[in-house]
Amino acid sequence: MLHFMKYKIGIPLLIIVALAAFFSFKYVNQDVSDVNGRRTLLLNTVMGVIQEEHFAPRPIDDTFSSRVFNKLIETSDYEKKIFTKEDMAQFAPYRYQIDDQIKSSSFEFYELYQQLYTKRTAQIEQFFKELIKSDFSFEGNEEIRLNPDKIDFAADDKALKERWIGYVKYRVLAKYMELKKAQEDEIHRRDTVKIKVDTTKFVAQTKAELINTAKSKVELNLQKYFTKLKKLKEEDRFAVYINAITLSEDPHTDFFPPQEKKNFDVQMSGEFFGIGAQLKMEEDKVKIASIVAGSPSWKQGELKANDEIIKIAQGAAEPEDIQGYELDEVVQKIRGEKDTEVRLTVRRMDGSIKVIPIIRGKVTLEETFAKSALIKTEKGKIGYIYLNEFYSNFNSVDGRRSADDVAKEVVKLKEEGVKGIILDLRYNGGGSLNDVVDMAGVFVGSGPVVQVKTSDAQPMILKSRNSVNYDGPFVIMVNQGSASASEILAAAMQDYKRAVIVGSPTFGKGTVQKQYPLDEIIEPIVKLKMNNNNEPDLGSLKLTIQKFYRINGGSTQLKGVTPDIILPDVYSEIEVGERKDKAALPYDEIRPAQLPSLPNTEMGQKIKMSGAPDNVTSIWAKAFDIQKLRSQSAKRVAANKSFDIIKENAKRLKKLDEENIVSLNEAKFKKMQDDAATLSKKIEELDKSIVLLDIENLVKDKPRITADTAAADRNKTFLRVLKKDITLAEAVNIIKDMQH
Repeated sequence: MLHFMKYKIGIPLLIIVALAAFFSFKYVNQDVSDVNGRRTLLLNTVMGVIQEEHFAPRPIDDTFSSRVFNKLIETSDYEKKIFTKEDMAQFAPYRYQIDDQIKSSSFEFYELYQQLYTKRTAQIEQFFKELIKSDFSFEGNEEIRLNPDKIDFAADDKALKERWIGYVKYRVLAKYMELKKAQEDEIHRRDTVKIKVDTTKFVAQTKAELINTAKSKVELNLQKYFTKLKKLKEEDRFAVYINAITLSEDPHTDFFPPQEKKNFDVQMSGEFFGIGAQLKMEEDKVKIASIVAGSPSWKQGELKANDEIIKIAQGAAEPEDIQGYELDEVVQKIRGEKDTEVRLTVRRMDGSIKVIPIIRGKVTLEETFAKSALIKTEKGKIGYIYLNEFYSNFNSVDGRRSADDVAKEVVKLKEEGVKGIILDLRYNGGGSLNDVVDMAGVFVGSGPVVQVKTSDAQPMILKSRNSVNYDGPFVIMVNQGSASASEILAAAMQDYKRAVIVGSPTFGKGTVQKQYPLDEIIEPIVKLKMNNNNEPDLGSLKLTIQKFYRINGGSTQLKGVTPDIILPDVYSEIEVGERKDKAALPYDEIRPAQLPSLPNTEMGQKIKMSGAPDNVTSIWAKAFDIQKLRSQSAKRVAANKSFDIIKENAKRLKKLDEENIVSLNEAKFKKMQDDAATLSKKIEELDKSIVLLDIENLVKDKPRITADTAAADRNKTFLRVLKKDITLAEAVNIIKDMQH
């Protein structure tokens, strides 16, 4: 999400007052202590803000109703293990009535949905209690399809029970195979070290005992899931319905109930002792969204984005299966006292399982700031700048800003005599727009950087007023995790033909959101009534209010930025990013911005640039031949076995994503696990054979880096990770190709 200060893109007090006046007449006589009264207040407030302030509010009609209907069912029963076709037949008459119910503050469909959901979950709990007592055999040819897009809802109660038989059996088989592997590893370890005295009283279990242990663990885990469902408060259940409405507008318009908003703020602030991993929910799975630079997870080095957390252990204690847990519960279990250990059992995208021990610590903000390094090559030194986010301290004029820090790193690199600079924006999710604009000026000088459009208003062209600070060979690294502000900078440098963009297509988020605290919008009299009744806050709405466009007039929305040189990526074969969501705002184009005359530089003579950038000759383009660079890179990639493994893994992930059929036969299940482990081992072996990059710190940075042991350790980890980065190594080769 982008943040704005300088360009005044936000919610002025006047807008909040206007919104309050717009909504207030509906609520003055509303009994907000009544459940339906509070629902009405919340629904009308959310809908009012969306209709007044959303970038492109959708008409509240039958099409919108159908979107909300689909989103609610998808959100609550993504795997199609709760509702039946009979239930869907009961829901069907409401598919095109939700819009009318929203307008009339009716909750008829919501009540039916809740009634059937409660009925089905209670029924399924009974199915599960019966099934877990059954005898399990894994010798047949049964299969389970885990891709919900490839299956329909169960026909009736009998078919639903059959589906749960397969699901419970799958869960028990997976747990049994995990326990069996752990036992085999322990026996091998004891045999290898020739343990004479069994101080831990280890006794190997039989197959039947292992299966019973697996059943007990699955039973405990699923029982927690059903218990949590029954404990859900009314406001949490209703929030699911509200979010089905908001997320039908676009993927980034979210409603946060009061407690969820607090958890969200704490998680994003990093002001606690934990591991420094941002989490996300995908269907019912808790996954790693990103790793905070410099955090305990980042230093430990094994936890990766998109890893699925399946178990959590406090040090050496028994791991706790977190299947069915909510995000906030998982966060609380990962947090803890400083210097204590948490062990995460994760499932990689390739299906392999790994236990990752991490020592908790405080996420150090210093480590999120821009930092640089020198890469020594036979053609001279190349500068590397890592930027985790486009940060800016809006509360202090003396606070650190990413644009200033990157400019300082560039100056230091120039003093070291670098022959080129690489800016790494991989997994950089965005930040301050002001800093994007100013940072672009470091590399192209004064001129347009991005266009911002608010609903029907004319686009506003945001310009840098800086002078060129660096005009040498320049590469920007991006991937599918590069979003928002990262896409703006990469697109601007591409349109100016200033940099070679390297990596994989970016996320495609060309929108900006703003948090609306709903309690600041409602009529003061209504708020007073709520306070007098000790009613909780309404929560907040994160709303999409603007859209970004490139200098050439194209949007970064949906399409993202396509690199000039595309490198193999493990996610290249599957659909990721903004385009994965059907509710995403569309790609469109506006009039290109006029580009200025570029200044004289060491790279060539001044050339007039105006009109559409695609049709002009850029002074920067004279520094490199993109077709030649692409051809040279392709030859190296084709000869690199590490990239072959990445391609192989990408194809495997695509197959898993499309088919996701799992055998419930023990031998076949084991083969699937062995195949995943074999590929992981190949990657580890190739990792050992990689020719390490020759990377060192800048002379000016050494006093700061060696100031304390913690800083020195963080720096060693930083350099160690970079040395084995094959994508960075190819970016270095591209820089060398650009040199004259």
